[in-house]
Amino acid sequence: MTELTRRTLFGSTALLAATAVAAAAPGAGQQEPGALRGSVSDGHVGLPPLHAPSEANGEVPNPIPPGKRLGIAVVGLGTLALEEILPGFGQAAHVRIAALVSGRPEKARTIAAQYGVPEKNLYSYANFDGIRDNPDIDAVYIVLPNAMHAEFTLRAAAAGKHVLCEKPMAATVAEAEQMVEACRQARRTLMIAYRLQHDPAHRTLIGLARSGQYGAIRMIEAVNGQNDLPNGQWRQILAMAGGGSLPDVGLYCTNAFRYITGEEPVEVTGRVTRPPHDPRFREVEDVALFTMRFPSGVIATGSSGYSFHESRQLRVHNERGWLGLDPAFGYDNLALQIDRKAGRASALETRRFTPRNQFAVEMDAFALSLHNKAVPLTPGEEGLQDMRILAAIYQSAAGGSAVTLPSAVTQAKPRGEWPSQLGPYLLT
Repeated sequence: MTELTRRTLFGSTALLAATAVAAAAPGAGQQEPGALRGSVSDGHVGLPPLHAPSEANGEVPNPIPPGKRLGIAVVGLGTLALEEILPGFGQAAHVRIAALVSGRPEKARTIAAQYGVPEKNLYSYANFDGIRDNPDIDAVYIVLPNAMHAEFTLRAAAAGKHVLCEKPMAATVAEAEQMVEACRQARRTLMIAYRLQHDPAHRTLIGLARSGQYGAIRMIEAVNGQNDLPNGQWRQILAMAGGGSLPDVGLYCTNAFRYITGEEPVEVTGRVTRPPHDPRFREVEDVALFTMRFPSGVIATGSSGYSFHESRQLRVHNERGWLGLDPAFGYDNLALQIDRKAGRASALETRRFTPRNQFAVEMDAFALSLHNKAVPLTPGEEGLQDMRILAAIYQSAAGGSAVTLPSAVTQAKPRGEWPSQLGPYLLT
């Protein structure tokens, strides 16, 4: 009789496990049903759902081959680029990192090594115009301080490259107008990076608010603020930022009011504060309060700030219920709440969405708009519209009375097309 030891026991167990796995493997007498292996068509892999319709089923990403993706040069390697945008390329299906542009060669080389960008595709701000001769680069993504957006958009357009530019699109209305005109003259596409217009939580909120299911929209309110360090960052310098909390984080509120209603405002009011002894606000405002009145009668109220604990809320008040996002303007963890009457009770529903990098979706939408030869959902005109509205809010804050907006704003139709390849735009 064989002595039972730890070695023989574990050896026997491993052998039995290996035998069981081999017996169950496809090709060893038990074939997986053909339908479960999926299908391949036109370069796309399709897999059947594993769960019942009551459960969440994923989708195969099906990215296009790297050589066919839109090559993007990321211009500016600050916090947003390093923490959100560059990682977003890993979740994107239609774009790739083609080049990096930075004022610090050592930083650019370090990041290039992390993402596999070749040395020949590293540029400084001084030799940026050399992108003209680089066929690897189809477009640029400008992630610089606001006051630099116009210069590099104009230079990119002159070099024959398409432009995706962070919001706010410029430091002044005049600069925004120059950017739109330069890209039009060069026949290059200009898109402003309004990531939340591409986010499923916001698109669901838009669809439900407009559906009539809860009656008409009557009022919208939003707050977007954070507590910044007094470290002299560029957002605290007027010449670099063009303003304080209003264009930086308040813009999310004004833009949301517009895309939720599908209207353009006819009147705005504004108030701003600048605490006199706080070094953060020597040049720019801290808290901004603003209202917007729309042709349908909807009133929207918003606020932004740089001196209070992070708060990012949005609520749409309809006749028979309200819809809200909290957090509403962050990069992740967005949750939609719906409150309505249910019999004799009030029902509060929460919807959560599968996490996905917002910048990946936004960049894919940019690439698809170029592929479709269509105006992107958020073109330069969309950014210009917000710049004009922000200027009117500042005008109201300075004069103390409401400002009526000109027809160039009230009659504008600034948005383009949602790429059909990404599925329906309005979600319910």
